[in-house]
Amino acid sequence: MRFLGIGECADLADLYLRLVAHGHEVKIFIGYPLCRDTLVGLIQRVADWRTELDWIRAVGPDGCVLFENIGLGYGEIQDRLRRDGFNVIGGGAYGTRLENDRAYAQGVLADLGLATAPTFEFSDVEEARRFIERWPARYVLKSNGPDAASFVGRHKAGADVQAVLAAGGKIAASSFVLMEFVEGAEMGVGAYFNGEDFLEPACLDWEHKRFFPGDLGELTGEMGTVVTYSRSKRFFDRTLAKMVPLLRANGYCGYINLNTIVNEAGIWPLEFTCRFGYPGYAILDPLQKTPWADLFRAMLTRSTLMFDTEPGFAVGIVITTPPFPYYRDTLPAPVGLPVLFDGDLSSAELRHIHYGEVALQNGVLVTSGASGYTLVVTGTGETIEAARDAANALADKIVVANSRYRRDIGTRLIEGEFARIEATGLLDP
Repeated sequence: MRFLGIGECADLADLYLRLVAHGHEVKIFIGYPLCRDTLVGLIQRVADWRTELDWIRAVGPDGCVLFENIGLGYGEIQDRLRRDGFNVIGGGAYGTRLENDRAYAQGVLADLGLATAPTFEFSDVEEARRFIERWPARYVLKSNGPDAASFVGRHKAGADVQAVLAAGGKIAASSFVLMEFVEGAEMGVGAYFNGEDFLEPACLDWEHKRFFPGDLGELTGEMGTVVTYSRSKRFFDRTLAKMVPLLRANGYCGYINLNTIVNEAGIWPLEFTCRFGYPGYAILDPLQKTPWADLFRAMLTRSTLMFDTEPGFAVGIVITTPPFPYYRDTLPAPVGLPVLFDGDLSSAELRHIHYGEVALQNGVLVTSGASGYTLVVTGTGETIEAARDAANALADKIVVANSRYRRDIGTRLIEGEFARIEATGLLDP
């Protein structure tokens, strides 16, 4: 097949590399200037994706346009390309609204009969602060838009959220929501939608967003995740499967994830991700027996509603370098550092290395890009503990100057959180 990847930061770097390794043609467009060195020497990059549409059209049904992002008008562009006859993987304008407009998404979920936490939308900081003064409680602050930021309050009267609002900055720069905090285990459910229906099985995931072990420090894009395709049907049917009529009516074709809180009272949906998750897609890769191109073809042709997966769990660890979790335009940090390995890696181990911001320079793999999101390593196993230990063992073999990563991905689940979820009866027997 022939693929044109469109995004700002080459977030699908590992997917592009795997498509090429399987003999497919791939060109990519990278919009963010600080990321344009990513995948140099590894994947053909183009200055203007529009000039490559004839290249995609020339192979008819074997051509596919992959979108990484939902911002910058990409949703509307996806819909227009579909109307023009192109195969497109992406959430379209509807997916953009579901992810970016948090209050709207909560309304959609409530209309479907799901339990939702009280959510209040604001565009004025002082109005939000007065609201907290009048109704003190523990809140989660979330901005709307494609570069959404979040702050999870801990103070029972909301004083810490008030302080963040008063400080200003990105999180309160435009419209935002206050959501009442819901205690429980955070977990997500995701699946591929083909424009008419979901492919199964769906996956379950447990993200680890804090920078430091023990879930301390600032929220990052992601430090690691536990995923599985096993025992997911019951949870999927009670959540994401309810979206079928809406996704079908709005021409959605791509991956979609719903993040939730689970407790003894049930499932509390939080937010949608209407695109590939990073690093989620890479961590799902070792559990997907169906190759990426075959999976995309099945979505575009609607030839099947099932794909092959492995049982058990995968654990992924993001290996980061400075300035992560910030960007080089605000916190300068060097690029071009070699990515080395401690000893020779087996072919099985190599499959569990998923490159992010890297490039090939004089025959040497080096760091690149804007944020220090260097690579992801994965491990698999019948249990979360076995998958975590395999991922940690491989992470120890990666040698990059000043690299930082978490070794406790999945530990909270192992120590009791997964048993708590099982006790709710929301997982398949």
